[in-house]
Amino acid sequence: MVRKSKIPVYLWRRLSQLLFFALFLFLFIKTDYSGSDELEYAVNILFRIDPLLALAAIFAGKTMVALMLPALITLVFTFVSGRSFCGWICPMGTLVDGAAAVIRPPQGTAGNDLRAVKYYLLVFILVAAFLGLPLAGYLDPFSLLVRAFSFALYPAFDFAVSSFFGFTYLHAPDWVNAALEPVYEFLKNSILPFTHRVYGLSLFSLLLFAMVLVLNHWQRRFFCRNLCPLGGLLALVSRFSLLAAHGGNEDCGKCRKCRTICRMGAIDEERRISTADCNLCLDCLALCPRNRIHLSFHRPPLTAGSCGMSRRAFVGTVATGALLPLFLQGRPFTRRPDPQLIRPPGALPEEEFLGRCVRCGECMKVCIGNALHPAFLEAGIEGMFTPMLRSRIGYCEYNCTLCGQVCPSGAIKKLTLPDKHAQVIGRAFFDKNLCLPYAKGIPCIVCEEHCPTPDKAIKFREQQVINARGETVTVLQPFVVDELCVGCGICENKCPLPGRAAVRVTSEGEARQAGGGHFL
Repeated sequence: MVRKSKIPVYLWRRLSQLLFFALFLFLFIKTDYSGSDELEYAVNILFRIDPLLALAAIFAGKTMVALMLPALITLVFTFVSGRSFCGWICPMGTLVDGAAAVIRPPQGTAGNDLRAVKYYLLVFILVAAFLGLPLAGYLDPFSLLVRAFSFALYPAFDFAVSSFFGFTYLHAPDWVNAALEPVYEFLKNSILPFTHRVYGLSLFSLLLFAMVLVLNHWQRRFFCRNLCPLGGLLALVSRFSLLAAHGGNEDCGKCRKCRTICRMGAIDEERRISTADCNLCLDCLALCPRNRIHLSFHRPPLTAGSCGMSRRAFVGTVATGALLPLFLQGRPFTRRPDPQLIRPPGALPEEEFLGRCVRCGECMKVCIGNALHPAFLEAGIEGMFTPMLRSRIGYCEYNCTLCGQVCPSGAIKKLTLPDKHAQVIGRAFFDKNLCLPYAKGIPCIVCEEHCPTPDKAIKFREQQVINARGETVTVLQPFVVDELCVGCGICENKCPLPGRAAVRVTSEGEARQAGGGHFL
């Protein structure tokens, strides 16, 4: 039996939350280029210990995913200590608790009739994944969090800091700049990204994250109680956990302080504590005036219907998860993919890639050239937030293999540099109605100058043309050698034309191999 210590238990929990959130921020910041093509840390470890993403990837691929075996640690930890992962470790839970300090949600257990929703979402996600519709990354707390930080908060922070120091450099006295220079040097070397980045769907990602926090207005930890599918999975395991909180015995004074303070609504009218809902925050243990609440490795008996799921709703959820993928397979997209949908080098074949990708945004954050961006509907609803190349914004750096290193599920294979150089992700082509040497007889060799392949994939033909002034001139007209082009997109990115580039890259000719090397 574990009782109160001299140091209040909530202080231990807060310390744990702060430490793990600091770890999250550290790994997040280190998911970047730092002068070497090899990352120093296992920056994707939080995703690899996520059992929801692991199960979804396994169900979608119909095989074990070796990279995500660390998720077993979380399941074993949950079997021993219940949903303490949610209360002591999860960075999203930490931010939700922090938001509650500002939003001031109502206390008590009102609204617990919605807690079964997370189980329905869990069942729906796993059934849909098994039948080819991967949706786990949309609601997984780690994916939600990293997408919001990567696409919106971190770029905004970088812009604000850079703008501030840029302003002071131009307008502040020399002594101020001298004092601020080491501060900026520290931020640039330790916290700010390697390059300035922008992303599509940034506002949408931020709104989804903000919604998780704002839901505290209606109920404390609303997302964790009712909507989080990872929480639902851990709750199912927690029903059999060894360590549990106990209360409500004959010595209880029935003051109900424990029910009022419980952030998860885990305590019923009889002061019994649900192991499936309790995240072991231990606020009740600290506040009980009679010290009647305690921890012990003695699991309370399971109560009937503690999941709150009805048989009819369960069957309906399974049916929906099974039928929706079948319905979506009949769309025109499944027969003729969007040629603008260019995947990262090392990406698995499309169906396998969609099943394994957890929509975490790690590959997009680490991309040196800011080439990878979240897809919207280019790959259908199941492809939203998956990475795709947008060459007009950025390009795939020829000597970079970072995206494969950070992918937690093997959806993007880790490539050696020689393999990366040989990886074809698309082909470039010229629009002769826009290209200056073709359309106007104006010399331009920018695309060829930037082509990174040892034997240039862009070459020239010498042609005589009539320019806009009616003069006959000799110009070099570029063309693409398909056998040499890898589709990196740097030619499209560097094209000097405003707006639409005269040279563009499509997924034509892409070469993608199955990910057998990542399976057990």
